[in-house]
Amino acid sequence: MRTALVTGAGRGIGRGIALGLARAGYAVALVGRTRAHLDAVAEQIGEETGGDVCVAAADLIDATAVLDAVARVEEELGGIGLLVNNAGVIERAEVAFVDDDVEDSWRVIEANVRGPLLVTHAVLPGMLARGDGRVLNLNSGAGHRAMTRYTGYAISKGALARLTTQLDAQYRDQGIRVLDLAPGHVETAMTTSMPLHEGRTEWTPVEAVAELVRAFGDGELDALSGRFVRAGTDTVDSLRAATPQILATDARTLRLGAYGDEDPVA
Repeated sequence: MRTALVTGAGRGIGRGIALGLARAGYAVALVGRTRAHLDAVAEQIGEETGGDVCVAAADLIDATAVLDAVARVEEELGGIGLLVNNAGVIERAEVAFVDDDVEDSWRVIEANVRGPLLVTHAVLPGMLARGDGRVLNLNSGAGHRAMTRYTGYAISKGALARLTTQLDAQYRDQGIRVLDLAPGHVETAMTTSMPLHEGRTEWTPVEAVAELVRAFGDGELDALSGRFVRAGTDTVDSLRAATPQILATDARTLRLGAYGDEDPVA
């Protein structure tokens, strides 16, 4: 089913993914908080492709709003084949934990974890009823690599990576495939506002992100379900070539490293 729901589709990476999927022939649902941004993307899709597109504005941490939005999308598109959990935020200050505002850190964790939880929980029943569906979570190297700042963001992405492995473990046998995708460094309003990226001249093209999303939606990366890929480093071709080695070494997934075969927690 070449239908997709993209959260945070009004701006930045979500907009780029939605446009890429529409150009590839997907019917796309644009979901996010700001209706005007979503409408602008829908208008662009209509002008460029003439393809099916629907808009559902919702606060993604509001359970009732999410259920209503997903129900409208399923009715308009006839079902959701691919869910892209893209919407996310980052802390307002680039500081270490003790200097941060804990309430701001929690705001980030809530948006980046509760949002995907609610949307995925609303979308999964339809996928399970059909015995087929794909969930892609926009993740980050911060999810598995320690950072000296952005503590809430790192916590949220680590939790999202665990959601990916949980969904794969629970629903792989029922036809569901799940993938973590780090977009690399895409030039957006959010990334350019971060001191971390001040002076950066090399950016990951959003088209590279959209192509990996498209390939996953089309089933080309199903063997990597439950694992992590990164745009700008990985391509569809490189991942195809590396898949046997990734599977043989059980790589690209969140785990606790063991000190050896005798490690009792291995």
